[in-house]
Amino acid sequence: MKVAALQMVSTPDVNTNLESARELLKQASAAGAELAVLPEYFCLLGLKDTDKLAIAEQAGHGALQDFLSGCARDFNIWLVGGTIPLATDVPGKVYNSTLVYNPQGQCVARYDKMHLFRFDNGAESYDEARVLIPGALPVVFDVPSRDGHNYRVGLSICYDLRFPELYRALAADGADLLLVPSAFTHTTGQAHWEVLLRARAIENLAYVLAAAQGGLHVNQRRTWGHSMVVDAWGHIMAQQPEGPGVVLADIDKTRLAASRMQLPALQHRKL
Repeated sequence: MKVAALQMVSTPDVNTNLESARELLKQASAAGAELAVLPEYFCLLGLKDTDKLAIAEQAGHGALQDFLSGCARDFNIWLVGGTIPLATDVPGKVYNSTLVYNPQGQCVARYDKMHLFRFDNGAESYDEARVLIPGALPVVFDVPSRDGHNYRVGLSICYDLRFPELYRALAADGADLLLVPSAFTHTTGQAHWEVLLRARAIENLAYVLAAAQGGLHVNQRRTWGHSMVVDAWGHIMAQQPEGPGVVLADIDKTRLAASRMQLPALQHRKL
């Protein structure tokens, strides 16, 4: 199954971002991708944290969800919509949510980011809990591929990558492919991005697809990029360092099964 990680450098203007996302999805579909993943905050990387509150939508309704549904139909792909802000009952707070659409444009899965990023090195400071509420449950969904295989896909978002127990739970639920739409900072990405992605692939004997923000944004935040696809042996199959683009790779259920048979570490778990 051909998969695509879409890398963006999102702006504070939603319409500009949607146009960019649609063009990348068009490219991915034309290249034969069956599943495409947008990065975290694909629709808006604002001037301040609270900007996302103004575009928050109720689950099941709204322009962002209509956009994702329409693109899935138009390009006949499984579309994982990076993240969008979904409304909560708490004033001034939203969920940072990944929504998955099948090629008919139906929303088939939702995952709310469980782990909220906080970082302060004196020069940079971030705290997602100022405007986000964490999710509570891991989520998987199934993709019947044109190659005749069914792929079970596990969802995660950005900072989740530092919590291996989440990915172990996804693997225990049968995940073949782990998705990581992200907006890693340049500082933390340079230090840890690749090694964490490869570790999650190796320890769970699963493919990992990470779609990232990658470049200097209008708000002067710099994201690390390096969107990539990693195989179950930890080999980087394809990646893009910075700037908008489409990262393509073919994942293979038969090859995955062979890796798991040669090294049956998932069967050897004690905890």
